[in-house]
Amino acid sequence: MRIGVPKEIKNNEFRVGLTPSSVAELVHHGHQVTVETGAGLGSGLTDAEYEAAGADIAPDVDSIFASADMIVKVKEPLASERPKLRCGQVLFTYLHLAPDAQQTHDLMVSGATCIAYETVTSPSGGLPLLTPMSEVAGRLAPQVGAHCLEREAGGRGVLLGGVPGVPAAEVIILGGGVAGTHAATIALGMGANVTVVDRNPDALRRLAFHFGTGVRTIFSTRSAIAEIVKRADLLIGTVLVPGAAAPKLITRDMLSTMKQGAVIVDVAIDQGGCCETSRPTTHSNPTYVVEGIVHYCVANMPGAVARTSTFALNNATLPFALALADKGWKRALSDDAHLRAGLNVHDGKVTYRAVAEAHGVAWTPAEDVLTQAA
Repeated sequence: MRIGVPKEIKNNEFRVGLTPSSVAELVHHGHQVTVETGAGLGSGLTDAEYEAAGADIAPDVDSIFASADMIVKVKEPLASERPKLRCGQVLFTYLHLAPDAQQTHDLMVSGATCIAYETVTSPSGGLPLLTPMSEVAGRLAPQVGAHCLEREAGGRGVLLGGVPGVPAAEVIILGGGVAGTHAATIALGMGANVTVVDRNPDALRRLAFHFGTGVRTIFSTRSAIAEIVKRADLLIGTVLVPGAAAPKLITRDMLSTMKQGAVIVDVAIDQGGCCETSRPTTHSNPTYVVEGIVHYCVANMPGAVARTSTFALNNATLPFALALADKGWKRALSDDAHLRAGLNVHDGKVTYRAVAEAHGVAWTPAEDVLTQAA
């Protein structure tokens, strides 16, 4: 199979779809890999390293899309990239389609087979290709939140860990999944007072077992959230509904009850955000203020630590990329129900129920697509 790796063009996105070691594995399996020149530089990976691993280096993105049977990326294709996709081509990347009607439409028009990292599942019920970036984003959230709390950044002027005689900041984390757990780990390590809110009793028990009395847990209800946000110096939203738009747990009205200069870090912004006033921002302009509350809503947070993120992502995606390349997408998806769960769009049809429901279009189950393609 011919595999193409374009350079990411999203604002301040420095990750890359394949590392040289992943390229070497694919080449060892008999595949041809072409990498756009400079694609890995943001992660500290040179063209020479890719060539040594067996990749060809393409001078421009058009040749990547024109020749590849499968495109491997990190972030969703932007408007300028989507017309380059074609029928019969496989796109393997993060898509986050539920809050993005235009991208969904464009991918349907392209006719391409689009497999989303974030909806691939595991036998244990997890999301193995989302997990590494959730870990990174969760660990980054208290770090960026601590900076946003500084007065020059528009925040309350509060030190996350406090000092002797002065209380530590109150950090409220909505969601006790992977990102929430990692956010709690870092916030606790920075000396903050940490509370995690979740509606899954098993998640709350897991957090209590893991952190002991170091982290407070609260069962999530609308009234509980409305009360607890009043205490927050830093509110971190990590709520996830796989493949679907994030629920809006923080309303605009709640902002008026929060401390002036408090910070919201909306990790769920890729799926539309869990705050009514959240909108995607970029690393070059990461924050804005609504009702006196600083919002940090960068849609590609892990891109800030690109090298760590690229290697963590490749550790998870490589086995699936190999399966798609070795078997072709039809057999790979037929053989593996968990990889099949990643199929979001194929030949103009939406094949993931939550995406179809989000945009009011017909849903075609992936199993029906495979039957028709046989």
